[in-house]
Amino acid sequence: MAPSLLPTAVGILMLFSLSSAQTRGDGILVSNQACPSSCTKSDQFGTYCPTTCGVADYLYKYKPEVDRDLDEMDRILSDIANQTKGADATVVYMKDSVTSAQKSSSPDQYFKKSSSMLDDVLRFEKSIITQEEQINELLSALDSNKKAMLDLKQLSLQLEQKCKEPCKDTVEIKPTTGKDCQDIANKGATASGLYYVKPVKATESFLVYCEIDTFGRGFTVLQRRRDGSVDFSKDWTQYKEGFGYLSPDDKTEFWLGNEKIHLLSTQSSIPYVLRIELLDWEGNKKYADYAMFKVGPEVDMYRLTYAYYHGGDAGDAFDGFDFGDDPSDKFYTSHNGMQFSTAEKDNDKFQGNCALQDGSGWWMNRCHAGHLNGKYYQGGKYTEKDAGEYGYDNGIIWATWHSRWYSMKETTMKIIPINRIVGGDGQQAGVKQFGQLGDN
Repeated sequence: MAPSLLPTAVGILMLFSLSSAQTRGDGILVSNQACPSSCTKSDQFGTYCPTTCGVADYLYKYKPEVDRDLDEMDRILSDIANQTKGADATVVYMKDSVTSAQKSSSPDQYFKKSSSMLDDVLRFEKSIITQEEQINELLSALDSNKKAMLDLKQLSLQLEQKCKEPCKDTVEIKPTTGKDCQDIANKGATASGLYYVKPVKATESFLVYCEIDTFGRGFTVLQRRRDGSVDFSKDWTQYKEGFGYLSPDDKTEFWLGNEKIHLLSTQSSIPYVLRIELLDWEGNKKYADYAMFKVGPEVDMYRLTYAYYHGGDAGDAFDGFDFGDDPSDKFYTSHNGMQFSTAEKDNDKFQGNCALQDGSGWWMNRCHAGHLNGKYYQGGKYTEKDAGEYGYDNGIIWATWHSRWYSMKETTMKIIPINRIVGGDGQQAGVKQFGQLGDN
């Protein structure tokens, strides 16, 4: 009986396996309808599709086969259990027979043969016990596999429900157009979302996300950081043209593009305010406003300029910060008047390469006190060791609020004409200075 059980146990195991150095300024599932094949995320704006349909199709393809394998394992284990019970009964009978023979007769050659047979039986019994332990392990694994299958079936039902909605390879784009989002709001648009804009000097329209509030203010969003899903370590061309994903629900990360930001910020007789919004990992929100914000043309390396800090509770990091490492810290970490730099196009004031060391493009000085395109660190806090090869503060930092070793959870950069910014007294700030120019 032992030889017949061992191959069976091995077979079960096989069946289970098939189923189952100058100083820097900063100091140092399922529908039968498959998703369309074109529904693939890329670095192009506006392409989205749920990714669950393929998982559901895969599940329904292989689930019946797995179910058949599990049923076969149940049958084999039942047969083995029945055989084991029969072997146990035989062993008990043989033990009793030997004991009876020892009591009723004197030792002879038959008794020796019986003793030898008993030894064989004992060895066989040990073998059976070992096989039973292996079977118990298989049963435990089978129970675990059944639980996993139940979880998978539950997930399948959830995915099937979700996939009843057709996959989308397009997004909703609002019909109203204008030269910026405030112009679109002035034309009657009241809902935030994706719109086409065409600045005065632009040769063609391009897509932007417009934040339109209940006061009729239209902010044109230039940058979003949400969850670290987009890598901001890009080259000059990518920062020029823009990268990431624009979505109608405003849940994605992107950089609109330096050329677009230049066309938007320099088109109007009414200056723009750049609003920077920050969210830390404790849920606190702060902002900073910069008046008369502009980004120059590519020939001037997309130079950042603004007239003054317009207010906010996040502090004026663009004016630099004294980190306490050197008296010149504040001067060499200011950003006003700085050209844009990327790893392969170094336009900073540092003997080294700030963008290369920090791994992203920005208006670097030597190097920064505010850097919103930095590396995304989960949880916020990071160290020189976390920063990698160069060990500099390369997170999403705003030094006038948190330290340079604290990386923000979310950031937004957006612009609006200065006459649409409301001051703390409820009046529109900037109307006195620029009121004669009229509405945007």
